[in-house]
Amino acid sequence: MRRLGRRSFVMGAVSTVAALTTAGDAVAVPRPGAGRRRRRRAGEGEMRGVWIATVANIDWPSATGLSAAAQQAELIAHLDRAVDLRLNTVVLQVRPTADALWPSSFEPWAECLTGVQGKDPGWDPLGTAVREAHARGLELHAWFNPYRVANHTDPSKLVATHPARIHPEWVLPYGGKLYYNPGLPEVRKFVQDAMLDAVSRYAIDAVHWDDYFYPYPVAGQVFDDDDAFALHGGDFTDKEAWRRDNTDRLVRETAARIKEVRSGTRFGISPFGVWRNASTDPAGSDTAAGVETYDDLYADTRKWVKEGWIDYICPQVYFKAQRSGQAVSYSKLVPWWAETVRGTGVDLYIGEALYKVNTEDWPASELVTHLDIAAQYPEVKGHMLFSASVVAKNPKGVMTAIAGEWAR
Repeated sequence: MRRLGRRSFVMGAVSTVAALTTAGDAVAVPRPGAGRRRRRRAGEGEMRGVWIATVANIDWPSATGLSAAAQQAELIAHLDRAVDLRLNTVVLQVRPTADALWPSSFEPWAECLTGVQGKDPGWDPLGTAVREAHARGLELHAWFNPYRVANHTDPSKLVATHPARIHPEWVLPYGGKLYYNPGLPEVRKFVQDAMLDAVSRYAIDAVHWDDYFYPYPVAGQVFDDDDAFALHGGDFTDKEAWRRDNTDRLVRETAARIKEVRSGTRFGISPFGVWRNASTDPAGSDTAAGVETYDDLYADTRKWVKEGWIDYICPQVYFKAQRSGQAVSYSKLVPWWAETVRGTGVDLYIGEALYKVNTEDWPASELVTHLDIAAQYPEVKGHMLFSASVVAKNPKGVMTAIAGEWAR
């Protein structure tokens, strides 16, 4: 992820959600009496992952229009760095804006490669990433965004063969961006087909989604899916419940289809960290977040865990451990998620806001504190770091500190 999630429209949304949060209770501390647990080493099953974001060239490629050789060299450098830092997984964004980092049968080549959507970059980034990651003992999780089409609202800027131009009835503008309409069954099938094309071609270790389902709310704007609700709402009288059902269907159907296409491939989702506040729902977390995935993104993340539809969940717990008056804290969310996954068979990883060491008043020790808190909960099976360019820059020596902890 970042809003308190991630990524530019992504990073831009980080500030949006931050503004929506309200002051809350003092932060809880780790379990009383809990000592410092020895962390699992990567060879013992601990997830140590890093996100490589391609949307808007956040992490890779460093710029559009680089030669195929230069793009490949940069990618290999990210993989080699992951090995050097004792990471074991890279999460590569391969479908950033309804376009593809492989020769897709459904969508055009990604603009982030050449600067021109639909232009062949002269090599196969996803195929190369899978091969080179596996050669280094790394897992490759392919990160897809189901519904985002563009970071603008002008369909004419899309390549002429883009499915969103061929099917304009599938697309809705909202918040300065274009989205596929999740309420249309034909859209749900298409985005699954587009993603599963990669699963059928490559031995990826996991299909990975982040926190974009229905878009984050934008004040004063309406996501205009009234016509879709009228056509496909069925017996639903509550549009919000219908929207959640649409997202449930996407998750459930995709999970089943992954197993059909490549049974060894896992399915993981990295949502915004707060399902619901306890003030909204007694089952929620002791937080005061201004955005709740259940109510605002129509994503019942807790249900997906309880139903066992996914193999892992990696909530974006992009908050400090302890701060007076903090609306949401790491120390409260981690135990809530640990309790949520307990007994379900769904693995829990924690998404870490490495980038905040660069952009906010976070010392490198904040992330080490996070590792210590998470280590108190055996349900936490590892961490994912956002993101690769920050890993490379190592601001305030944060990766040196984290790698040192992992070496203990």
